[in-house]
Amino acid sequence: MATKTYMAKTGEVNAKWHLVDAADQVVGRLATKLAVILQGKHRPEYTPHVDTGDFVIVINAEKIVMTGANKSDQRIYRRYSGYPSGQKEITATKMLEKHPERVLTEAVRRMLPKTKLGRAMIKKLKVYVGSEHSHQAQQPEPLSL
Repeated sequence: MATKTYMAKTGEVNAKWHLVDAADQVVGRLATKLAVILQGKHRPEYTPHVDTGDFVIVINAEKIVMTGANKSDQRIYRRYSGYPSGQKEITATKMLEKHPERVLTEAVRRMLPKTKLGRAMIKKLKVYVGSEHSHQAQQPEPLSL
C-alpha cells in the first residue's frame, strides 16, 4: 500500500519570524536565500499552491554590497506611471543612496512567482535601513546566511 503525499492546507501553516543582518552581504546571493524562505521551500511541508513561507525581517539594508566593477552603474531600475513620457529610470548607485531597502526588495520580488501567491509572499518581507525595526513583539530568531 502506497503512502499518501502530504499537502499543506492554508490554515495549518504556522509562519515563523526570521531576522537577517544584511551588512556586507551580496545583493543577489542574499535575495535568493530570502526568496527560498518566503516561498517556504526550506520546510519539509512545502506545497506549491499554498503560502508555506515565513516572515523575514532584514536590517542594515544600507550596508548591502553589489559585486562587479561597475554593476551598480549599469543596473537600471525602471518604473512607469501610466502617463505619456512617464517612464523614470534610476541607477542602482542612486537607488542605494536614496532608498537602499528598495534594491533588496526588488531583487527578492523578481525571484518570487508572478502570481497572487507571489504578491502575498513579498508582503512578508520587511526591510529596514539601520539596525532598528518595529517587530520586537514577534521575537524573530536570528538567521545566519
